[in-house]
Amino acid sequence: MTKMIPVLLASLSVAGAAIAEGPMVVPLQRLSMDSAVKIAQGTIEACREQGIQIAVTVVDREGNVQVTLRDTIAAPITVPISQKKAFTAVNFNAATSAMSERADTPIGRLDGLVMSAGGVPVLVGGSALVAGVGVSGAPDGATDEECALAGIALIQDDLDMAM
Repeated sequence: MTKMIPVLLASLSVAGAAIAEGPMVVPLQRLSMDSAVKIAQGTIEACREQGIQIAVTVVDREGNVQVTLRDTIAAPITVPISQKKAFTAVNFNAATSAMSERADTPIGRLDGLVMSAGGVPVLVGGSALVAGVGVSGAPDGATDEECALAGIALIQDDLDMAM
C-alpha cells in the first residue's frame, strides 16, 4: 500500500500538468449554411456583372463542401477546380494567389490542391478562419479571386460583428 502512494502522487502530478496546459475541448466558429449560400450567390452575381459565368464552392474550415453553384453556361470543369481552390485556401489559411510559386513544388503537386488565384479564406475579425471560397471560370485567376472577395464582402461586416 505504501508503494502505491508515490505512484499515485506521480500520476496526479502528470494529470494536473496535462490539465494545466489548456482546455480539452476547443470551441470552433463555423460559417452557417445561410451565410455560405449568400457568399456563393454574391460571387456568382459579381462575375455575372462582368459577363462571366463561373462556378463557386464554399467549404467549411476543414475543407468540406458547404455549397457549390455553377452558373448556367459555366464549363463543368469549373466545379472541381473551384472546390480545390477553396480547399487549398482553408488548408493554408491564405489566398491561393499567394501560392503560385509553390505550385511546381512537391506540396503543390499533391492531389486536391490548386495553387492558382481564385481561392480565398473567409476570416472573422481578420484572423479567425471559418470557411474558404473557390472560384473557377473567369479568363484569369485574378478575376476569379475578385469575384470571391465580392461575395465575401456582402456579409463580412455581419461576420465581424458576430465575433
